Amino acid sequence: MRLGKQLAGLALAMALPCVAYAIPQDSPKQDMKDAGHATKNAAKDTGRATNNSARRAGHKTKTTSKKAAHKSATKTRHGAAKVEQKTQP
Repeated sequence: MRLGKQLAGLALAMALPCVAYAIPQDSPKQDMKDAGHATKNAAKDTGRATNNSARRAGHKTKTTSKKAAHKSATKTRHGAAKVEQKTQP
């Protein structure tokens, strides 16, 4: 019994300092620093997302423009061929 009480007391004595370190006690200054870092990281993420969206939009515009130009050129050639056939004697 005596050994059990000693072990219980020893376990309690060892656990007490761990509990004191487990509870974070940030100062207001550290809270402001953390908020600043979080804001900075959020701005970086937003910038990356904007960059990615702009790149995708630019690529889509470029491919659509090329497709429209090719289609217009094909229709122009087709129309020119029809006119040429009609004007031949």
